[in-house]
Amino acid sequence: MTQSAERTPTGAEIITEFLKHSPFVAHLGMRLDHIEPDRVELSMPFRQELVTIGEVVHGGAISSLVDTAAMAAAWSGFDGTGALRGTTVGLSVDFLAAAEASEMRAEATVLRRGKSLCFCEVDVTAADRLVAKGLVTYKLG
Repeated sequence: MTQSAERTPTGAEIITEFLKHSPFVAHLGMRLDHIEPDRVELSMPFRQELVTIGEVVHGGAISSLVDTAAMAAAWSGFDGTGALRGTTVGLSVDFLAAAEASEMRAEATVLRRGKSLCFCEVDVTAADRLVAKGLVTYKLG
């Protein structure tokens, strides 16, 4: 009898399962809409709990969407070598317009992948207009 070797899950498979089971991701209502190596799209529905005043979404909720999208993009191209751990080491978010009473979409792209660091860019749109731009440095392994 021959034993079949266990297949190592891809980075996309790892992060897809993580996002499905993360209490924080579920709390904010984020969902994975698209994933491919080095590129991810997430969305977060408008909810009254995310409001800072009136119907304007709090910057902390938008920053969480930026961070989560970048993390997913970094993992989407993970090659399966090294430890299964990661952390955000740098996060910068510029707010360009208010996100008012509408679903937000984040598109994250890995700009450069180093030995352990991934440099990611994230665009957040709401009602088809750019509301935030993020730069995130994420460390894998």
